[in-house]
Amino acid sequence: MAPKLRSSLSEWFKKNKRDLPWRRLASLYPTVVSEFMLQQTQVKTVLPYYDKWLKRFPDFQTLAKAKEATVLKHWEGLGYYSRARNLHQLAKDISKLENIPKDPEDWQQFKGIGAYTAAAITSITYKHPVACVDGNVIRILCRLTADHTIYKDNTQAMKAFTPLADALLDHVEPGTHNEAMMELGATLCTKANPQCQVCPLALGCLAKDDKPESLPKKVAKKVKLETIDRAWVLTDKQLLLHKANDASRRLSGILELPALEMLGTSNRALKKQGQSPFLTKKRGISNSQITEPIWQLTGISVADNPDLVWIDRDQLDSATLSGPHKRWIQEILQKDQLELL
Repeated sequence: MAPKLRSSLSEWFKKNKRDLPWRRLASLYPTVVSEFMLQQTQVKTVLPYYDKWLKRFPDFQTLAKAKEATVLKHWEGLGYYSRARNLHQLAKDISKLENIPKDPEDWQQFKGIGAYTAAAITSITYKHPVACVDGNVIRILCRLTADHTIYKDNTQAMKAFTPLADALLDHVEPGTHNEAMMELGATLCTKANPQCQVCPLALGCLAKDDKPESLPKKVAKKVKLETIDRAWVLTDKQLLLHKANDASRRLSGILELPALEMLGTSNRALKKQGQSPFLTKKRGISNSQITEPIWQLTGISVADNPDLVWIDRDQLDSATLSGPHKRWIQEILQKDQLELL
């Protein structure tokens, strides 16, 4: 069965693959950049960032020489900024090597590169015979085998399906095979509406006639509900922002509107004064749903907090903000909702 599935998948991919820029350049650096950007981010979101990144940092050497602030600015809006830092460090590490490794196990020694990313990089760039197993591949293999096991997480499912992924791998063109599997999962064998009628693997799929959208089965993640009250402190020339320090794993060096407690107040105190937030925004990060009411404050002193910084209004475009906060700030300023202090 494996040869037939490989052949059907290969023919389908040749005719239907999306024209993605990193596929046109199928060499090491573009592949590495795309794999880092595509971690937890959809292709449509990545595309404009990828093009701009390659123009500014065309190779490992250019990226390695860049300042971290410049790197983070060009990543602004993609989120999960640790990816940008890890990619920056990887460029520095690679630039020092006489021989770049071609084995996936060696690539996993670099920070930020796990089994999947190592397999993708080495199979696509060097044709190393290793299967990629991510959420898309897990979903395809689970449906092919009609596996109703309830997996506690992706890691457990990945371990369970790696042997099958290896058995199906095309050892002649492993990179193309891996890309085809990922493409199939992203475009046809999707989570909610699998298009079984046009799937190249339908003949060998045991779940195609039995609610394939219900597979794979995983333990539902608990959603954490958080509320972070934010302060809007604007003068005629500057906006007050908080710069996350090095201890912040996710947002180190990134600017956001400060939380109320950083300014010595709270929503409870402001409500007692008869105030209310002028805007409330929501965003999701991983399994957290965060509600962020924004309150206007005046007469604020920040002398005792080195993490609070005044940014000139005409410098906001060049400042490195988290994607959501950048959008919210632009929205507020454009609507001119508030009077200047």
